[in-house]
Amino acid sequence: MDEKKLIQRLQKRSRAALEQAIEQYTPYVSTVVWRTAGSAAAREDLEETVSDVFLALWTHAGELDPEKGLRPWLGTVARNKAVDRLRRAGASLPLPEEAPAPGPGPQEAAERMEQAEVLWRAVEALGEPDSALFLRHYWYGEKLGDAARALGLSTVAAKTRLSRGRKKLRDILTRGGDGL
Repeated sequence: MDEKKLIQRLQKRSRAALEQAIEQYTPYVSTVVWRTAGSAAAREDLEETVSDVFLALWTHAGELDPEKGLRPWLGTVARNKAVDRLRRAGASLPLPEEAPAPGPGPQEAAERMEQAEVLWRAVEALGEPDSALFLRHYWYGEKLGDAARALGLSTVAAKTRLSRGRKKLRDILTRGGDGL
């Protein structure tokens, strides 16, 4: 189903449409939240932020513009929610009594960010349903059988897709992300 019809169903307050949006866009929203918050947030905070995005979708469904699409709206809301969560966490963190251990220097931090970006682009380049399968199984730790069922795959097909995907990722990453 295209985004326009999905938005129209959301505007009519269809719970099935919300469930479809959650299933279809959770990998995308998770990626945006992770790219925004990165390692600065705990996994639970990232998951809660993703949930907050879909709550906002449900709350503001009537304001959506079917002509503009759902993905850009979700991306913007995901980024804003992640930034808000980081701000709240930073403001409520207690000050350390001792100086913190030095973190990675700017060069190392930049290299890590670049590696993470290459990895995310590589996973996205696998296409659907492979990228969703990778995120569900490896990022969220979902059991393979459950992830496969949610994506309409058999467990054997999911294992095959993961195996082929790992080989593709290995090739892409050993080339330093060339070809993405």
